[in-house]
Amino acid sequence: MGSSEKDAGIATPSRLIPFALAGSALLVVAAAGLFYYASQTATGPERGDIYKVKVADSTCEPADLTVPAGRATFEISNASTHPIEWEILDGVYVVEERENIAPGFHSLLTAKLLPGSYEITCGLLSNPRGTLTVIPSEQSEAERAQPPITAFIGPLSEYKVFLIGQSTALVNATEKLSEAINAGDLDAARAAWHAARLPYKRMEAVSNRIADLENAIDPLSDYLEQRENDAGFIGFHRIEYGLFGQNSIVGLAPVADTLLANVTELKTRLRQIKLLPQDLADSAQREAARLSESQIASGENRWSFSDLAEIEANLDGMEKSVTLILPLAGNADPAIAQRVVDDLAAARSTLASFKNGDAYPAYDSVDAAARGKIAAAFQALADAISALNPAIGLG
Repeated sequence: MGSSEKDAGIATPSRLIPFALAGSALLVVAAAGLFYYASQTATGPERGDIYKVKVADSTCEPADLTVPAGRATFEISNASTHPIEWEILDGVYVVEERENIAPGFHSLLTAKLLPGSYEITCGLLSNPRGTLTVIPSEQSEAERAQPPITAFIGPLSEYKVFLIGQSTALVNATEKLSEAINAGDLDAARAAWHAARLPYKRMEAVSNRIADLENAIDPLSDYLEQRENDAGFIGFHRIEYGLFGQNSIVGLAPVADTLLANVTELKTRLRQIKLLPQDLADSAQREAARLSESQIASGENRWSFSDLAEIEANLDGMEKSVTLILPLAGNADPAIAQRVVDDLAAARSTLASFKNGDAYPAYDSVDAAARGKIAAAFQALADAISALNPAIGLG
């Protein structure tokens, strides 16, 4: 450097580096602080009255709530030491839920509730449940008087046939899984496990609302006190842990036999289930939102990493149910129907962008930014589907 530059007081790059590093460190700290503050205080969209529920290690506070029928928003705060899910249950049927709420954090859940008595889960599956009493309101009484919508007979019947077909495929694939495990064939068992997951995921928007079977067929170790060592860790993910995590079929035969019994019972329940017209859109909207808000970010298959194929199967099921009512929506509001069509295609295109030929990569190779892209596509789809029922007069 010439003397004229030194005289002008121009700093050399080496003299600037410490200042740049210090500034970068301050920005990182500030960003982390803002993220923490936002995560603690963000409330998101709110509809209806807000009811606060704090989930401790063994109970909900309050454990008993009474609310009027209609839309209500629940703010669920996790004051326990475990990640939690919070559910509203009508018998064994999941009305609404929030998953994977981390300790010290809270989440909002908005539900449209009909009059009746419900249960609420309080953190771990082993914890006592609370009660939610929903009393009639002016809105609920008006909706109760609405006549049936005969235009939904065909779509509901076709969707029921779809559920029966997928549940039959699930039972058949689970039989092969059980046979492979009992025969000691690890490779065949792994292939059968993957095959059984796809029909299960295609109807998960409905089947995961049958709480007792969901907790027997597909419980995650995250929600169990002793995780993989918990006696309640059974079903698909217990078998996944053995086949892919431990590379072994030892001890899996009774688990597979129990799983087969449970998916057979699920097939029976789905044959008997009574679906309402609004369920076709609502179930798909809830599933898209659930994936976007929690599962896509965290992943579900911790040992097989086959999440992308299963998310695609979820999308297949959502597309089936909403496509059945798109003609009705198109007559009522073509713009809303077209938005659903476009967002279905966008979600599928987003998933396809990760394929290498016909195969998806292992999910642990998909970074946070890529998962965020997938989640955004499913959130857009959930938002689009949420406009279907109001467009066709179902509120």
